[in-house]
Amino acid sequence: MSLRQVLIALGDPLVEIQVAPHGLEVDVHDVVILDPDDVPDVRPGDLALVVGARGRAALPLVKAAGQGGAAAVAVKFDAPAPVLRQAAADAGVALLAVRPQVRWEHLESLVRGVVSSARLTADAGAGEVLGDLFALAQTIAALTGGIVSIEDTASRVLAYSRSSDEVDELRRLSILGRQGPEPYLKMLREWGVYQRLRSGEEVVRIDERPELGIRRRIAVGIHAGSQPLGTIWVQEGTTPLTEQSERALLGAARVTALHLVQQREPTAAFRENLLASLLDGRMDAASVAGQIGADPDKPAAVVVFALRGQENADRTQHELRRTEMTGLISVHAAAYRRSALVSQSGGRTYVLLPDLPLTAPLLALTKEIVAAARKHMGLRVQGAIGSTVATVDEVMVSRNEADRVLDAMARDLDADVATLADVRSQVLMSETLALLAEHPRIRDPRLEKLDADLARSLLAYLDAFGDVRAAAGRLHVHPNTLRYRVRRAAEVGGFDLDDPLLRVFAQLQLRLT
Repeated sequence: MSLRQVLIALGDPLVEIQVAPHGLEVDVHDVVILDPDDVPDVRPGDLALVVGARGRAALPLVKAAGQGGAAAVAVKFDAPAPVLRQAAADAGVALLAVRPQVRWEHLESLVRGVVSSARLTADAGAGEVLGDLFALAQTIAALTGGIVSIEDTASRVLAYSRSSDEVDELRRLSILGRQGPEPYLKMLREWGVYQRLRSGEEVVRIDERPELGIRRRIAVGIHAGSQPLGTIWVQEGTTPLTEQSERALLGAARVTALHLVQQREPTAAFRENLLASLLDGRMDAASVAGQIGADPDKPAAVVVFALRGQENADRTQHELRRTEMTGLISVHAAAYRRSALVSQSGGRTYVLLPDLPLTAPLLALTKEIVAAARKHMGLRVQGAIGSTVATVDEVMVSRNEADRVLDAMARDLDADVATLADVRSQVLMSETLALLAEHPRIRDPRLEKLDADLARSLLAYLDAFGDVRAAAGRLHVHPNTLRYRVRRAAEVGGFDLDDPLLRVFAQLQLRLT
């Protein structure tokens, strides 16, 4: 991933960029430790952490990092060090200032997690792309309205959300790699909070403790089966958490479990390709259902989403927004069905929802996702719902329906959420017009002689079944004006409007203009 993405993930609490001679789009491939007592071993693309030397004392290691082609070098500063910035600029390596109170082992763990997550996502190819844990933490923060930390079973912070809101002492110390206030941690143990988080899927509420500077929290355990993997903590900021915060947190825990299992066991990355393999016909329905613990003989459906309005965004910005969207979709889908699968393909995000009742309220779920994307992330997302099919083996029928609706949305169907049953005539018309647009030879050249006013007037007349007053009203012109334009269109084009076949075809072709 790029250095910019690493910095976006880590944010201000830990590091601050000092100089970047080659910009922030340089690739980061690995994390290495540089110690003054060792021979520097730096390779192109490394992010080098200078441990054991601060300020000017780190100068030789900064130069060595640049000579080795490192993407960036991180140094602890006790005070501004212009000589280090100049040395980094001369060596062609980005310089990061690490806050003095940050623990090196904690920073290394966080950066390595960000980079390895990006590598796993890239290696997964066309499978389920859920982004890294930092992107997921940001998604959870948007959905809950709080400030998020993701921790492992040893209470080490793995990722956290960026926030301009006021954070309490517990969060600040946790991010810096220091332990939280012991009196508060003792209370959590006495209240049985940790036991409840380890025992199952329960959203636990923790009251505010003003005397300790601790704000209200909710938390949920992350599990793989019965095995605990960690915890998601959501601190309340200056505004209350959202009404859906607990439900969103439950779905987030299930999605986060996939990340943590994948990082623990690289072979688990196969799960990310399950939906893509099913939709591409590379894997049978029974095998996929068995992998996710679903019943292949129960109803299922496919919902597909697309991000709109990002035509002018640069590639990095577009990818970050698409990652945010996919994370949001994954959280909602997992909350709705534990065995849901999410996969990206061709710029679209597909969701498989198995084990459904025949009357599953998928319209409400899809509207909720689209509304959440707009409200919490400022993204315009369109969602198309395939019909619920009898078994997982038939999901291609559902997928094809959803794709057809989304295709029509991209062309000329003004809707944010739809099913084929809702907009069948609009989809059929859109598909027919797409064929006409692709094959000029089957168009009537006489209709192409009409200027814009004549074409618009003739189409309104035909749409109104020849009712001149109704058509004139829609165009806001006098009926006599419309009569003249219709006669003039027939004269210019040289066709007879008494011909019913001409009227049918003209009504289609004029919609292309």
